[in-house]
Amino acid sequence: MMIPEPSWDFYRTFLAVLQHGSLSAAARDLGLTQPTVGRHIDALEDAVGAELFTRSQQGLIPTDAALALGPYAETLASTTAALLRTASGSRDKVSGTVRISASEVIGAEVLPPILAGLQASYPELIVELSASDAVEDLLQREADIAVRMVEPAQEALLSRHIGVIPLGFFAHHTYIERHGKPESLEDLRRHKLIGFDRQTAYIRMMLKRYPVFDGVPFVFRSDHSIAQHNALRAGIGISFLQIPLARRERDLLRLLPEIELPLDTWVVMHENLKTSPRCRVTFDALVTGLLNYIKGDTAGERA
Repeated sequence: MMIPEPSWDFYRTFLAVLQHGSLSAAARDLGLTQPTVGRHIDALEDAVGAELFTRSQQGLIPTDAALALGPYAETLASTTAALLRTASGSRDKVSGTVRISASEVIGAEVLPPILAGLQASYPELIVELSASDAVEDLLQREADIAVRMVEPAQEALLSRHIGVIPLGFFAHHTYIERHGKPESLEDLRRHKLIGFDRQTAYIRMMLKRYPVFDGVPFVFRSDHSIAQHNALRAGIGISFLQIPLARRERDLLRLLPEIELPLDTWVVMHENLKTSPRCRVTFDALVTGLLNYIKGDTAGERA
């Protein structure tokens, strides 16, 4: 007897269970009942002819078959989301959904005022913002437009080089009152520093340029850029911060102004989207807003 091809919904359910590790959590995420989620998994297992999850005290553990299917389910989810975004907008007016990918700091701290102005001009435009330091694949349509700190290499991408966002050392005034100012890089090693829990490509580049930081014992570590920023605001220690962002905060003081790291920035989208009204106006708004951000024109970010 031939088993019918599984519904796309089954793969969506499978991906939710894979991500959450339990039927109940997946059900809450999808707005389904737990028995429905269980039936979807059973039906998919029948279709692929393999067990996908085993039960344990820690929840549902994916089998090798589930791990092999995972990337395909993720691709299917991205394609489905892109299809819905494409279908949501008409050909002649700016409406529907545009998905933007940006780093944590850019997404949380820089883009909101730019997007506020954009959506005020185009009330029917819906924005999805993925604020993560992971690079989403524009060719696979995981996002429509991205703000990136690495130069795009794929030929099918349309990109605009915004310029360099400078980074410098900063500390909250309460930290300086307690510990004083470092006067040199060597002096900086004796202060309380805020840093990453893991080395990213950019951190490795910084260490190559300033090897004095290699092996520095950070007093606060986090992979989350916003957590680092908030630790800086709380006066925990000294950290790198985007200089245009620090200009907005009177309580942060610039340290060692002779040290400045460049953060090259691009706005990127798939070339097939350049005729999409919603993507075109969003791309242009991001370019204008980020250029103004680098210049320190906060009013211009909302243009």
